[in-house]
Amino acid sequence: MSVFDYSKDVDGIVTITMDMTGPVNAINDEYNGAMAETLAKLEAETGLRGVIFASAKKTFFAGGDLNVLLAVEPGSEAELFEKVEAGKQLLRRLEKLPVPAVAAINGAALGGGFELCLACNRRIIWDDESVEIGLPEVGLGLLPGAGGIVRLTNLLGLEKALPYLIEGKKVRGGKAVASGLVHESVETLDQLLPQARKWILETNDQDGGVQPWDSKGFKIPGGNIWNPKVAQTALIAPHMLVAKTRGLMPAPERILETAVEAVTIGFDAALKLESRRFVSLVTTPQAKNMITTLFFQLNKVNGGASRPDAIAPTSIAKLGVIGAGMMGQGIAYVAASQGIEVVLKDVSLEAAEKGKTYSARLLDKAISRGQADEAKKERVLSLIKASAEDSDLRNCDLIIEAVFEDMELKNKIVKSSECQLAPGGVWGSNTSTLPITRLAAAAEKPENFVGIHFFSPVDKMPLVEIICGEKTSDETLAKTFDFVRQIKKTPIVVKDSLGFFTSRTFAAQLTEAAQMVAEGLDPIRVDNLGKAIGMPVGPLTINDEVSLKLGVQVRQTQIAAGLIAEEDELRVEAWELLNRLVLQHNRGGRHHGDGGYYDYSQDGKSIWPKLRELYYLPEVDAAVSDIDIKDRLLFSCVVEALKCLQEGVLRTVADGNVGSIFGIGAPPWTGGYLQFVNTYGLEKFSARCDELALRYGERFKAPAIVAERIRSEEVFA
Repeated sequence: MSVFDYSKDVDGIVTITMDMTGPVNAINDEYNGAMAETLAKLEAETGLRGVIFASAKKTFFAGGDLNVLLAVEPGSEAELFEKVEAGKQLLRRLEKLPVPAVAAINGAALGGGFELCLACNRRIIWDDESVEIGLPEVGLGLLPGAGGIVRLTNLLGLEKALPYLIEGKKVRGGKAVASGLVHESVETLDQLLPQARKWILETNDQDGGVQPWDSKGFKIPGGNIWNPKVAQTALIAPHMLVAKTRGLMPAPERILETAVEAVTIGFDAALKLESRRFVSLVTTPQAKNMITTLFFQLNKVNGGASRPDAIAPTSIAKLGVIGAGMMGQGIAYVAASQGIEVVLKDVSLEAAEKGKTYSARLLDKAISRGQADEAKKERVLSLIKASAEDSDLRNCDLIIEAVFEDMELKNKIVKSSECQLAPGGVWGSNTSTLPITRLAAAAEKPENFVGIHFFSPVDKMPLVEIICGEKTSDETLAKTFDFVRQIKKTPIVVKDSLGFFTSRTFAAQLTEAAQMVAEGLDPIRVDNLGKAIGMPVGPLTINDEVSLKLGVQVRQTQIAAGLIAEEDELRVEAWELLNRLVLQHNRGGRHHGDGGYYDYSQDGKSIWPKLRELYYLPEVDAAVSDIDIKDRLLFSCVVEALKCLQEGVLRTVADGNVGSIFGIGAPPWTGGYLQFVNTYGLEKFSARCDELALRYGERFKAPAIVAERIRSEEVFA
């Protein structure tokens, strides 16, 4: 029996229900065979009135088989090109059937799945939160290779198509209709197939069965390349794109090139060029890295690879958040948004209420953008109770303490409030640096104590770092993991240590940047070259944003608590500079009003003049190459991540890669700091570390785990 169920009714309408082997429908050899067989039957049919493509899965169609693409090696491009072209011919045959075809979209249709929909004459979508459509291949270092660029550009025009192609923008229901990506939506799943049949029966075969681009006299919306506005877009867009990607991401550039060609040459010729560009991307290091981490490893992490599997799933009904500052108010918002009752507690009711208004502001902003309504705002705010009383925390399944990084303060809070937990409840500390085992020593039940490190702003940052202390139980870990998934975040699990994984790795880069400034390098050059490796902003700018003062205070706390020793510091000059800026010149960072590395005004920012006066040495700056600066910034993170893996702070490579991209801004093209080593080459990486160590210090030496993997001929997987 075919995995494409073929059913013809009395009206001559054939419904193809896709039910391929495995959890989803995907483009692979099984699909190619089933689609070819189905098209042959349709082409031979008599009395055919129309075709409906439906799915027996919860998703409509998942797209290409990424296992196949990941396995493609350089040198096999010609073979892959032929396969891609053969797949495109199947969709062209579908388009040229003499009767209309309808995609009845019951679930997510992303990538190749939406390309199948675009080859149909009518697209009808179930207006449900779970049903999402789009062409997100750019996020995996690829481009839509089954006709998506060419069809979407012909459908919408160049300017309107670009956000869906270059940004991989995804949409749902009514927005999909408004955007022109689909023709109509239905409110319930039961309405989907009847509405598809109704449209076919009401449609003139000749009109409904011809795609716009195959119609006589067709004109691309907005015009072709000879239209002045389109020509201007084609001229300006590449410059804007390079400014954004910094030349590190080939996929967006090739998508743009292909979209421009789609409004310049014929439809079928453009399809062939799309295939060539798709094939050229598959074997790039960027695609290999991004597919590995942003698809396979991300799914592995979210799927619970680091969660104890012998423990039944749980959910949180009531959450306590102590501390209504930036972190606490963000945690309260994301939890209430998922239907969890939240008690937001601070030292005064006024402070707690102020924290609650943060949620109101976010919801007002969402309403203004059409992403929420007043009913949602009322529902979310009704779930957040502002309080100054410990008694309101009674029977919380989970309490998260989100106060300043002060061990004495955190210990005092757990001693006074832990008793309010429900039986079996979990206490979580939202700390970014302090060891969980030390914090848990103040708890009555250290086995129920866990680190739960959110990232700011909480409503936007997708990662949560779960830290297990020496006595944290598997039950506590499982409950915490389930909570993080309940609030739609991605959890990584790490072992207790100073700074854990993310803060420790992030700090290495920020202090390396400070070290370079202290050595005499131009601070603006250091910041700009940070952006050149793919950071959203430079490391000095980031440090100003997260607060120089906070970094100095945390380090002082760690020294006072005996957690670190000054004589063990790897970047001595960096901390001398930071202490001087904060303690002598009151340069605490942007948040503190007096600036940090930079001065800030309504007109923007400029480097603090005295910074150059104190440190800049033109002869030193001239002696250091751009590549050395870029590698010092990147390798400082990579080496630290490798140490975390070697020391067991990281339990898995996947946690390290996903955590570095989603938590601390590792450039996506690297696939994360551990995956970067794989495509850079382990031996080449070790040799480059030796060069950097010789010039700039032993901190750049590759950890022993690299040599071990070289000997065993294993990559970091």
